[in-house]
Amino acid sequence: MELLDRYLADVSSILPLLGTIAVVLVGLVLVDRILKRRWEDKPDAQFRFQLIMLLLTFAGLLLIILALPVTVETRGQLLSLIGILLSAAIALSSATFIGNIMAGIMLKAVKSARPGDFITVADLTGRITEMGLLHTEVQTELRDLVTVPNLYMVTHPMRVVRASGTIITTDISLGYDVPRQDVFRILSEAAADAGLKDGFVQIRGLGDYSITYRVAGLLEDVKGLISSRSRLNEAALDALHAADIEIVSPSFMNTRAIPEDKRFIPHPTLRVVAQQSGHTPSAEDVAFDKAEEAATIEQLRASIQLTEAEILARKNDNTDAPGPSVEQLTARKERLLEQLHAAEEGLKD
Repeated sequence: MELLDRYLADVSSILPLLGTIAVVLVGLVLVDRILKRRWEDKPDAQFRFQLIMLLLTFAGLLLIILALPVTVETRGQLLSLIGILLSAAIALSSATFIGNIMAGIMLKAVKSARPGDFITVADLTGRITEMGLLHTEVQTELRDLVTVPNLYMVTHPMRVVRASGTIITTDISLGYDVPRQDVFRILSEAAADAGLKDGFVQIRGLGDYSITYRVAGLLEDVKGLISSRSRLNEAALDALHAADIEIVSPSFMNTRAIPEDKRFIPHPTLRVVAQQSGHTPSAEDVAFDKAEEAATIEQLRASIQLTEAEILARKNDNTDAPGPSVEQLTARKERLLEQLHAAEEGLKD
């Protein structure tokens, strides 16, 4: 009987611990399902879901420690130990797992970039395809996907191409024998031919043998960033050659024996290139396919939020103001949700 009583006493002492563990596990599972169902069609759901589950898991760990069948002094020591470990982790967060979480929160709070944007961080240039709690995924112009820790994103200067437009530039070295006024006029016309707005030309340097000019202009459609840079180079090359201006250093003449009337300009070709039928994909279509899908998803989510706001405003408005009805707005939201599901499934492929 004495052994049985001792056994029952030991079992009864751990029952609160077992119950606490069961409650914590069941609670985490329920919260996981509820949040996934509630935020299935909400923007940034994955980020908020991961953050909340992390905090709830930590809170559950504290509850389990409080339910341990130990003395009050031992329990206090365990809590003190966790506090010390947490403080040490925060102190060392610049190179740890927690550091990336803090950096991810910072990126979301600042909102300096979002999926679909062109960014440059250190020597990495590309478009954002995904922003998570621990990392940011960037698709480069070679179509590669690069996973960048969030800590790296916040500890290096990040340049984001504005959606309203960006300046496209290219540098050209020309000899001192070419009149500056002609260069300014020709390159300004080349910027306009390349589809850039408000083109301008600058002198960037006076070298021993040549002058470095920079031609630039505003590109309003930033989705064609790569192709526009190539078009600007093409337009500048063709414009200078059409004006009988050599793009070559004057010292080049001193190192090769060539006739004085020789010009380094290609002869016009008489061959007619056959036009290809169908749509020819641009560099952006090939390189940034996933980034473009991510940008589309962000636009759909924003449209869903706007539609939900219109539905709420229409329900609160008892007047017969002109505009779509609640039923029409609900149907629009359902169509947007279907497009969002299809886009998200395509992004997973």
